[in-house]
Amino acid sequence: MRPKPMSAIAENLKRVQDRIDRAIHRSGQSADAVKLIVVTKTWPADVVQQVVDAGTRVLGESRVQEAQHKVPEVDGVVSWHLVGHLQRNKVKQALPLFDLIHSVDTLRLAKEISRWAVRRNTPTRVLVQVNTSGETSKFGISPNAALDLVAQVDDLQGVSVTGLMTIGAFDPDPETARPNFVLLRQIRDRIAIHKPHVSALSMGMTSDFEVAIEEGATMVRVGTAIFGQRAV
Repeated sequence: MRPKPMSAIAENLKRVQDRIDRAIHRSGQSADAVKLIVVTKTWPADVVQQVVDAGTRVLGESRVQEAQHKVPEVDGVVSWHLVGHLQRNKVKQALPLFDLIHSVDTLRLAKEISRWAVRRNTPTRVLVQVNTSGETSKFGISPNAALDLVAQVDDLQGVSVTGLMTIGAFDPDPETARPNFVLLRQIRDRIAIHKPHVSALSMGMTSDFEVAIEEGATMVRVGTAIFGQRAV
């Protein structure tokens, strides 16, 4: 009997994983150093299920509203991450859905997460988002303020900062984003002197994840290279 042909999504997933493996080799990191977060933004649950069936166990969603519908419908997921901006009025709904929030960039947001995490009696892991490119269109704390924000957030009850996140500069050339990734790593290294548990680096998307891995990413957020152009 012939083996069942791989779906296009499964083939794309394999290609992305192969590219990740090669970038890890170039970076000198250990083989399991980088976690792939497959970003499912705008894709319906039946399409997302294909990538889970192909072996993915960590999914990323950009909007709380989408996740509320999608999370219960997709089977076999080990972990959901919120990779998009989180509004304070969505924190209550977000915490039961996500195992990691990548986008904390203000103390006010962190305090709201703390308030609901304490109410739920469930600690919440977060990453602090840093705007390393200086683009005003992006969320994120400024690099100069990142160390202070990490310290303040990490002191909150019910919240644990496990690393940093950034979005590289938008440009067709992935090398344009390299300085942004270098900067995030340097900030993380300074923080880790006193807070070694702040170790994760969520950086790199479809256009630049290989460069991000070369600069020390521990998580990459990839959607388009796996699913194709976003559904609308």
